[in-house]
Amino acid sequence: MTRGQAFLRRRVARDHPCGDDDFVVIPSEEAPCSPGRPSGPQEHECRRESAPAAAGTAAPPETSDFTPPAATYEGRSAAAEGFALLKTLWRSRHRRRIGLLAAGIAIVLGGNMYGQIKLNQWQGAFFDALEQLQLAAFGHQLLVFLVIVGGLLALVVGQTWMLEMLKVRLREWLTHHLLDVWLAPGRAYRLGLAGQIGVNPDQRLEEDTRKLTELTATLGVGLLQAVLLLATFIGILWSLSTGVVFKYNGASFSIPGYMVWCAILYALIGSALTWRVGLPLIRLNTERYAREAELRFALVRVSESAESIALFGGEADERRQLEGNVERVVISMRRLSGALSQLTWITSGYGWLAIVVPILVASPGYFSGGLTIGGMMMVVGAFNQVQASLRWFVDRFPCIADWRATLHRISAFKAAVDRLDEIDETTESIEIARHPDNTLSFEGVSVLLADGRVVIAEATAEIGPGERVLILGESGAGKSTLFRAVAGLWKWGGGVIRIPDPATMMFMPQRPYLPLGTLAAALTYPHAPDAFAAADVEAALKRVGLAEFLPRLHREERLDKTLSLGQQQLVGFARLLLHRPAWVFLDEATSALDEVSQRRVMSIFDEELAGTSVISIGHRPGLETFHTRALHLIRRPDGATLHHTIPPPDDAHPWPCLLQTA
Repeated sequence: MTRGQAFLRRRVARDHPCGDDDFVVIPSEEAPCSPGRPSGPQEHECRRESAPAAAGTAAPPETSDFTPPAATYEGRSAAAEGFALLKTLWRSRHRRRIGLLAAGIAIVLGGNMYGQIKLNQWQGAFFDALEQLQLAAFGHQLLVFLVIVGGLLALVVGQTWMLEMLKVRLREWLTHHLLDVWLAPGRAYRLGLAGQIGVNPDQRLEEDTRKLTELTATLGVGLLQAVLLLATFIGILWSLSTGVVFKYNGASFSIPGYMVWCAILYALIGSALTWRVGLPLIRLNTERYAREAELRFALVRVSESAESIALFGGEADERRQLEGNVERVVISMRRLSGALSQLTWITSGYGWLAIVVPILVASPGYFSGGLTIGGMMMVVGAFNQVQASLRWFVDRFPCIADWRATLHRISAFKAAVDRLDEIDETTESIEIARHPDNTLSFEGVSVLLADGRVVIAEATAEIGPGERVLILGESGAGKSTLFRAVAGLWKWGGGVIRIPDPATMMFMPQRPYLPLGTLAAALTYPHAPDAFAAADVEAALKRVGLAEFLPRLHREERLDKTLSLGQQQLVGFARLLLHRPAWVFLDEATSALDEVSQRRVMSIFDEELAGTSVISIGHRPGLETFHTRALHLIRRPDGATLHHTIPPPDDAHPWPCLLQTA
């Protein structure tokens, strides 16, 4: 017995006063049928025989209810999350292009630093010529300026182009990587059941990916530029600091690296204040993105359900709900605006003071006569360059906070997707295995709902090749959940499901999936539109009664909007004809069809797909005529049980008492 089965038995034992043993198979009595109809078939069911409790026996201890596994993310440091993404990039095929662009930007920045040095030297010569009233030298320096600025302009244009291309390549890599891990078989569906972290994956894959890659490129290049500026000008500023001479009581002295220490002190004060005031921006940006995603989802949901809303006249109610979403977005934006305003006191004040601070700290050297006006302008220029590199954190903190928030959301999404298999291993789950005889069997299968309720308790049955089995049961008995378990999408429960070759299985839900594109693409899905001969595609469309759609076969349109549900189900059967699986699972796949259309498509299993195994879920009258036997899920307090219904000899009235409940 597996741990999952043991758990279910303990749960039944807790809810029902009978023991865990003494299960016997007994035939149910024939139930009286409607007048004039033959008696129903014999059903077999599992019943528990009550055993008298021993006197004084203590009640069994209660066990905790099943808790579905949920993906959680504790969060890591920005360095750890960034390094994890960097390792993923290193293993990807995009690393060469991205590496070449990054190297090109580094080379251009190196050239830019050289130009900045020349520009700073020019500044001293230009102002000295201006102070000494040397007209020829003044004109010469203007020509030198044009050459320097022309070179810098070319470098900046090249840097801008490579930076934008770096954003494009980074987004291409990250989007493709997340799509690869998200669209692994069954993973997107399971992520939607993994709790809050799996909500709104579209936001993570589109908006968060765009912002993260753009901010990473911009901030990364800016940081590299700041480091190069600091490395280039800190030595220059240190040497120029010797010209700043102080006089006190007739004595003259200079402080080694005086201007450098002033620049560092000023930057440290600004950075500390910025961090202290701006830290809440990270949390507020994360909250805002979550609220924006909720609003976008609500808007898309209204757009997709516009017809139903209009039929119910529910526009006012939808408006009320959307106003709640909008209000939450506005509240988060208002909080963010307040935090940004507080930070602006620091960043803007810091920037305005930076105009006068270098002149103020260098003025002793000028007034002492140690610096000319040109020399002081060189000192001020070098100070501004060092200060610009040191104040990068202050100026970019709002962007850094935004980047940190998006990095956290992307890392949380990636971690949740990567760990889905590990999460499933933390709880007992339904085992899916290949059947050696290429049949379908259920061996003590129990299925749990997401809230922990047992929806199916220890179902056991076997379906052989070529059989057509109808699964019946009242709503909520777990029929569709059982189908998801067969497909490997629903793992919560216990027991073993042995399946035939998965490549020979095809599942048809009540509403077929119609991808964006043409009708031909929908018919051949999940294969490419050219995977089947055009004549076969047209023949399949005619076979299901959709010949009038042949002129629209290659027209781009929203098929889920232009086709009725019945027409969509017919498209599903045309798709079935093209793929020709050996095992077909129908979940209310004919619910929107009229009797004639249902008979037409179900006749496929007597003609083109004769010998195909068919397992159906359905409530429509007449479906039983297309199947050879039925499995009836009867709901009980401890979970639905499978009843094997044997058809009577009289085929004129198959399973007349099938809806009997025990």
